[in-house]
Amino acid sequence: MGRSYIFLALAIVFEIIATTFLKKSEEFSKLWPSVVTVIGYASAFYCLSLTLREIPVGITYAIWSGVGIVFITMIGVIAFKQVPDLPAIIGIVLIVLGVIIINVFSKMGTH
Repeated sequence: MGRSYIFLALAIVFEIIATTFLKKSEEFSKLWPSVVTVIGYASAFYCLSLTLREIPVGITYAIWSGVGIVFITMIGVIAFKQVPDLPAIIGIVLIVLGVIIINVFSKMGTH
């Protein structure tokens, strides 16, 4: 199952890059950020599909989206000066707690 988590990590990295460049593409009006966005999402989904060989889709998606949300929020704060308010921070904390609970306590991922 180790390789599946490597593919999941790569999917997360590609998705974070793609989402960051999606903002920079300015509604796909700038060529190179748009190209990076498309390649990034295609790479993310390909790696995500490889992850699904061994890790259940629910677990995979929870980790992928949860980690992505946290990192994209941090990038938004640092690169785009988008400061989350208290409800957003609480929501992100709940997402992180949900991913931890799924990974630590759920029997869904065991074979």
